[in-house]
Amino acid sequence: MLDLLIHNATLPDGRTAMSVAVRHGKIVGVAPGLLAPAQTVIDAQGQLLSPPFVDAHFHMDATLSYGLPRVNQSGTLLEGIALWGELKPLLTPEALIARAMAYCDWAVAKGLLAIRSHVDVCDARLLAVDALLEVKRRVAPYLDLQLVAFPQDGVLRAPGALDNLKRALDKGVDVVGGIPHFERTSEQGSASVKLLCELAAERGLRVDMHCDESDDPLSRHVETLAFETQRLGLQGRVTGSHLTSMHSMDNYYVSKLIALMAQAQLHAVANPLINITLQGRHDTYPKRRGMTRVPELLAAGINVAFGHDCVMDPWYALGSGDMLEVAHMGLHVAQMTSQAAMRQCFDAVTVNAARVMGLENYGLEAGCNADFVLLQARDPVDAIRLRATRLKVWRHGRLVAESALAQAQLHLPDRPAQTAWGALSNAAPAVNRRAAPFPGRRLATNPERLASLARSPQPPGEPDNTHAD
Repeated sequence: MLDLLIHNATLPDGRTAMSVAVRHGKIVGVAPGLLAPAQTVIDAQGQLLSPPFVDAHFHMDATLSYGLPRVNQSGTLLEGIALWGELKPLLTPEALIARAMAYCDWAVAKGLLAIRSHVDVCDARLLAVDALLEVKRRVAPYLDLQLVAFPQDGVLRAPGALDNLKRALDKGVDVVGGIPHFERTSEQGSASVKLLCELAAERGLRVDMHCDESDDPLSRHVETLAFETQRLGLQGRVTGSHLTSMHSMDNYYVSKLIALMAQAQLHAVANPLINITLQGRHDTYPKRRGMTRVPELLAAGINVAFGHDCVMDPWYALGSGDMLEVAHMGLHVAQMTSQAAMRQCFDAVTVNAARVMGLENYGLEAGCNADFVLLQARDPVDAIRLRATRLKVWRHGRLVAESALAQAQLHLPDRPAQTAWGALSNAAPAVNRRAAPFPGRRLATNPERLASLARSPQPPGEPDNTHAD
């Protein structure tokens, strides 16, 4: 017997009326109309079933600390770094763990089941490292938390930072981080890239560097990152995060740079909410958007993901762990408004981000982990448009979160009783009748289904579900 069988789901690749069968925490079948005994059977009612959201770039050690010890008045990256420096001596393990655990609750509720978090190693106590390793242990049954040893103040610039970073890796931190553009000189920045990539190669670890998070077009450390990746045979294991200086570089140099990145099989992570907020702060007008060249990187075959980066911390006052909000902002900033491009933005917070993290058994195919999210949307574009409600979230086939259908009750003459912001079907006739809430049936939008309902008398007391919002 199956543990879970989901019927009538739409998948992100466009397949409809699909069934997904689950046994022992794994997907054992994906096909139309699967029939088998199951302990739990779910009718997805045509809604979108997606693999879980993945955040490829976050700072969990700072999350939910907004206002401590004060607010970032300028809103700049540098004041945020200074604020974090003021906060670090005040951190306690208990408070840091409590904030991180609360954020993980938010994440699961939003269908976000994998996060790569950078953790500052420039505090010799490694307090944040120990706290997030404990959080990683606690959330492991329902969320994959991958930690990056991040020398916020520069691995060469900050006294003891290199030793601290090595100690963090010894404790079990997963990925080698860096911040070359924050070293004292460009030469030291390049040296830090070489040093840290060599350390990762020695230990068999992945690399994820804050790289060129600047409006300065001469900040070009990703070029060195690509070179060291190839030299050390780290292809496919290295990520350049932010890369915002590329927004300001001249096109000729970028044409060379992107080719080098593609040859090195670098991953790239843009952080739309934060890049559009922090970059361009020295501009009057025209004001640069600051986000890296996402469409051009994708066109070159480079794997590009989006990260949330910050939620209610010294750098950003907003956020809720909603990766669809991140995709929504990325779509706008990069002007990725074609149907194909909008779907690429959905991939940037799902499958592409999973590749950045190197997640195994991720996806919606037989053999993958039974981790998925049922969204109140008809396709990925609809999901981004609505920042769709996560109706149900499963981890290894077990339901870990659910939300009620998002809909509004209307009190308007000659209009439906509810609306759920669904797109009207051009093929379906408008029907001005009261629409029932979503108890266990979907609103009919298929023309043949509407016709059959019109031919069949309505049973007494049966709600009329024929209105297509």
